[in-house]
Amino acid sequence: MASLSRDEQIATLRRDGLVVVRNFLDASRCAALLQIARAQLNAHIEPIEYEADLGYPGAPPSRDAEGGKTVRRLLDAWSRDEAFRQYATSAPIREWMAAYFGEPAKLSLAHHNCIMTKHPRFGTLTGWHRDFRYWAFERDDMVSVWLALGDEFDRNGALHFVPGSHLERIDASRFDEKKFFRDDLPVNRPVIERAIVPELHAGDAVFFHCNTLHAADRNSTDEVKFSVVFTYHAASNRPLPGTRSAAKGSVHLENA
Repeated sequence: MASLSRDEQIATLRRDGLVVVRNFLDASRCAALLQIARAQLNAHIEPIEYEADLGYPGAPPSRDAEGGKTVRRLLDAWSRDEAFRQYATSAPIREWMAAYFGEPAKLSLAHHNCIMTKHPRFGTLTGWHRDFRYWAFERDDMVSVWLALGDEFDRNGALHFVPGSHLERIDASRFDEKKFFRDDLPVNRPVIERAIVPELHAGDAVFFHCNTLHAADRNSTDEVKFSVVFTYHAASNRPLPGTRSAAKGSVHLENA
């Protein structure tokens, strides 16, 4: 199957809320990022978000409990190593985002700016949600790039997406107090049943819209899964004053 052109990728994202780009990063650079990520995980280099901090179903009750030091995210990937900065502002991403937004883009340093780890046993599932709940910008038009540093499939916690959900107006009552899309509501079941689980290999990336519903199951394999995710917005789409999005700031891709 022929790979999609950039324009076709953008059209697919606008229609479906996501697009898979195969071999987005070459094998050697992908392996280098994985090596750095694995070393920093093994050394527990801060800043870190632990499963116990979030308290999702199945998480250890505290950092002192069994599995309490299970890492969910290595935060602030941007500051961890020059290799991550070079990747996050590389020409393929810079040009893709400029074409999508129709103007120069910026990388948000708030929330998605991390190395995601999914551990066996104590790694928890991620409920259905839209990512825009994490940010505070003038417009809810942001795109995340999720890069697989190894194989990702349903059994090791790959992302599930609901195609087209970024275009749907969904009443707030269908989400819980933490803004997770409630899978216990009958009205929500037909939406969830439309979900797909793209299988990824090292170097593949998923570009997805901040309003695309997605989730992930637990990792039932014996290996930790590693991914890197950064999120981008149009330069004219400003963070709201006084919010975490404004405090953390953004990186202008044209000047990086």
